[in-house]
Amino acid sequence: MTETKIFGYVRVSDKGQNVERQDIKMIELGINERDIFIDKASGKDFDRPQYQAMKLQLRAGDLVYIDALDRLGRNYDEIKSEWKDITRNINADIIILENKELFDSRKFKTMGDMGKLMEDQFLSLLAYVAEQERKKMLQRQKEGIAVAKAKGKHLGRPQLNLSTLNKQQKADLEGNYQAWQDKTITGVQFAEILGLKKNSFYKIVKEYQKSLEE
Repeated sequence: MTETKIFGYVRVSDKGQNVERQDIKMIELGINERDIFIDKASGKDFDRPQYQAMKLQLRAGDLVYIDALDRLGRNYDEIKSEWKDITRNINADIIILENKELFDSRKFKTMGDMGKLMEDQFLSLLAYVAEQERKKMLQRQKEGIAVAKAKGKHLGRPQLNLSTLNKQQKADLEGNYQAWQDKTITGVQFAEILGLKKNSFYKIVKEYQKSLEE
């Protein structure tokens, strides 16, 4: 008889977020660290490397712990589809720690067809809530960007140009420009002196040349 394995699935939306809280919960449940799968990715779909790796290991009778339903995903239709794939096709089980009294797929299985009906209803409701939360989050992000733009704030990576160089960079530019023109130093060396990447270097040098011609 195949031994039942216990897995933990952890997800945060981006690389800057901390997984420690969820990870500690899984370890406290006695789950081996090698069986805890962690994704730092959006919940908009299930194209996530660690989630897919976990599913490949799942066998009938295995158990997956997830902190909250929105950690599984935030897409209404796909949450229901993935839940059913794990619990009915693979015949493994899922426990959502945030609602473990309600969301323990093992309980629904003991109730036969009525259990499937109840599970579908509860899952539809919570999956819908998870998706609506994602939509609210995206809307808040859009509103925040719109407000920042209205205030004239630049979003994203700051644009480098001649005026944004610091005092030392400007001195290095002026002091080494002629040497670069005379080919005493290469463009790569000049860019390194200024601490600039290739594209930024040529953009700023072009601006500097233009300023000399004015």
